[in-house]
Amino acid sequence: MRAVRELTVKLGERSYPVLVGQGARHNVAQLVPAGAVKAAVVTQEAVGVQVDTGLEQRTFFVGGGEEAKSLTTIEDLCRGFAQFGLTRADLVVGVGGGVVTDVAGFAAAVYHRGVAVAHVATTLLAQVDAAIGGKSGVNLPEGKNLVGAFWQPAAVICDTEVLASLPPREYRSGLGEMAKYAFLGAPDLAELDLDDAVARCVELKASLVAADERETANLAGAGAAGGRALLNYGHTLAHALETVGRYDLRHGEAVAVGLVFAARLARYLGRVGDDRVADHDKVVGAYDLPSRLPADVDAGALVEVMRRDKKVTGGGLTFVLDGPDGLEVVRGVPADAVLATLSVLQ
Repeated sequence: MRAVRELTVKLGERSYPVLVGQGARHNVAQLVPAGAVKAAVVTQEAVGVQVDTGLEQRTFFVGGGEEAKSLTTIEDLCRGFAQFGLTRADLVVGVGGGVVTDVAGFAAAVYHRGVAVAHVATTLLAQVDAAIGGKSGVNLPEGKNLVGAFWQPAAVICDTEVLASLPPREYRSGLGEMAKYAFLGAPDLAELDLDDAVARCVELKASLVAADERETANLAGAGAAGGRALLNYGHTLAHALETVGRYDLRHGEAVAVGLVFAARLARYLGRVGDDRVADHDKVVGAYDLPSRLPADVDAGALVEVMRRDKKVTGGGLTFVLDGPDGLEVVRGVPADAVLATLSVLQ
């Protein structure tokens, strides 16, 4: 067994470790903040991964799927924390995939106006993306992740050993997020072993978070220096597909379709050529991910949801798109260009 690797998300006094490797979950107790007495462990019944914080701990279960990412879930958790007697000096531990880390992080951010949180990521998707960077939040009927907070964890644990028990489709969903990193500086990711691939994704995300923690580069209209917003590559369409909600797509699968769509939209706008589109098809295909929209997709409904995407700052449609200088945030994309591109993916 390889040694557990420790990486760092560098945020000054709020910097924190990310442990990557087999058996890393057994290090939870070593990462508990000083002074903590109790730990509220947030997880799902299906996760089945046990952690020992070394504190008095109680487990709180949340539901499965995107439906669990709701304000009702946050209220239920916070009331449970209060009944448990959790204080501002204590700890919340999210054990699970992206849904768990999103709701555990948000509940920790708002309970007592902020208590420490640590994440034990048990899915590939959470290990390479969702658990790292401090974004937390829940959905509204109008869109994904529209209510939330930036709340950096005290530590993140990516135990690659637990990935062996993931259902094949859940594992493949994580590959959809991993595919994104091929266009963010890791084109050879598929050639690495699992531990190295996860660590490389963590390094890339950590660097973007450190440089632009709250996506202020996007708000400033910084173009190619779009900072953390570039991590949303492929996600505008993906989130719209998830919000419309009647399509049988997991998050990483929707991201894969979103990557293919984004490449074709960039070509439609004259930003890239056929070779770059082929690169996207190759990466998505190598991971055995979907690359086409569901047959019954409602393109008009998707466009309306994309208008409410959280990257939008001045009206119109906004996407992260490839171009001659790499990925950048592009505003004011015409709806007819989006509809025309959607039509070729059906």
